[in-house]
Amino acid sequence: MHLPFGHEQFLDVFGAYNRAFWWAALLLWLATAAVAVRWLRHPSRAGRPVMWLLVAHWMWSGVVYQFGYFRAINPAATVFGVLFLVEASLLARAAASRPPLVLGAAGGAWRVLGLLFVGYGLIYPLLGLALGLAYPRMPTFGVPCPTAIVTIGFLLTAKVERARVLAVIPLIWAMIGSSAAFALGIRADLMLAVAGLALLVRLIGSFGAPRPARASNP
Repeated sequence: MHLPFGHEQFLDVFGAYNRAFWWAALLLWLATAAVAVRWLRHPSRAGRPVMWLLVAHWMWSGVVYQFGYFRAINPAATVFGVLFLVEASLLARAAASRPPLVLGAAGGAWRVLGLLFVGYGLIYPLLGLALGLAYPRMPTFGVPCPTAIVTIGFLLTAKVERARVLAVIPLIWAMIGSSAAFALGIRADLMLAVAGLALLVRLIGSFGAPRPARASNP
């Protein structure tokens, strides 16, 4: 994969981002941890707070990171930023919908996978340190790849019929972000490929599933 920038330039972007917005990354992490705990305790009532949290993630990643920093080394970041804002608008629509999107509707292995990916997103900044990167020149929080991993984790627990439209852009970013991870050696981002594959399998599997019959009027 040919990229218009190298490994060191990529890390320099994160260094500039983290020096300017360490406080925002911390606030987003704390908000995500708090909402995730609420989701674990009351999954049927956490759909709307989770959606608004994800709106903030995608807007922040699109405007601040893609437009504000990544575009300096990669012209494609303009397109990426637009995609992120489109996803934010779709999530906002889901957050405002009635009835609200229910997270936790999927049980069994999908719920477990969803929990694992959300948890992975929360420990993502520590993984960068464990895998040899040095702060501040490393991806932390509020940037695209952990945003997509956390989003996929939550969407895996939703009813597929309500999550299909919301899943398209995270899947696109899973392909883009994970391929760059191979090219740039950001090993923590390799989980993005796994998360994207899990979401794709869930979506594909749902097309052959029988839909519940509607009750007919007597």
